[in-house]
Amino acid sequence: MRAAAAVAAAAFHFFPASGLGVDRRRRSPLLRHLSIISSFWSRVGLTSISMGNYVCTRKLQIMVKLEDGVDDEACELVNGTEILIGGSGDSIRAYLFKAVKNNNGTGLLLLSDIFGFEDSSTRDFAYQIACNGYNVLVPDLFRGDPWKKRQPKPEFENWLGRQQPERVAKDIELSTKWMVDEFAAAGISKKLGLIGFGFGGEHLIETLAKNNYFGTGVCFYGTAISTSVAEDINVPVLFICGDSDPICPVSLVSEMEKIIKGSRAVIYSGRGHGFAHRPETQEEDRDAEDAFNVLRNWLKDRLILDEDNAVVSKQFV
Repeated sequence: MRAAAAVAAAAFHFFPASGLGVDRRRRSPLLRHLSIISSFWSRVGLTSISMGNYVCTRKLQIMVKLEDGVDDEACELVNGTEILIGGSGDSIRAYLFKAVKNNNGTGLLLLSDIFGFEDSSTRDFAYQIACNGYNVLVPDLFRGDPWKKRQPKPEFENWLGRQQPERVAKDIELSTKWMVDEFAAAGISKKLGLIGFGFGGEHLIETLAKNNYFGTGVCFYGTAISTSVAEDINVPVLFICGDSDPICPVSLVSEMEKIIKGSRAVIYSGRGHGFAHRPETQEEDRDAEDAFNVLRNWLKDRLILDEDNAVVSKQFV
């Protein structure tokens, strides 16, 4: 992880330099609607309601009206809830996005990039996945300390040093256990999927190598991913990246594809880091839309149609 600092630092050249709360990327019609929702969400007053093994801190149901001509199935009603996972002494915040009308019962854990779980691009993407019938949990991997776009670049390595790998891994395990208890043990779903962007993509690989709680993973331009760790992964992984991304070299992704049985690498020509969830041009928009469709089909084939992937809650005991 620490050896990855120099590589990860290069990310500054591939992310927008706009100020906090300002996202200048070009959005597809669906994402524009969801961004308005995200802005409204941030102004909703907080409540605190105990709900079993988590605390609901805010909750709202959102009706999404698509623009004419947008062909998106089942994006009608999304239930968004901010929750606290874990005990009162050591809990983490997370967002849970649930499809209401056409929920397929499948749980997905989404690991964010360095900008954290409250970032508008991450929220938009999570909403879009939930619109397709899923339950998407996005944990706060940085415990309230994500990287901010206005922070001076020389501070990055110090910031990264505060994100202890052991603590991040523990929070991912805690989030995984919550999903198993919430969806699998309750009989709602037998399958879980794992998605990661950049920093989250790195931890996706490490997470899949350590446990069997997930039926598949989708790694978007993971930083500092390790081929040695990949040898311990027993589920198929979809890799999505661009061939102009020095943080996630195509050669490394191709090697990972060969090592992990049943995996697939989708490489987009001319694309750099973050294009799939932070498109900035019309051309990136088209590839981002294509990448999302690849993701959607992959999840459907590996988690919805494949009845062999089962998560057993007692593995956490």
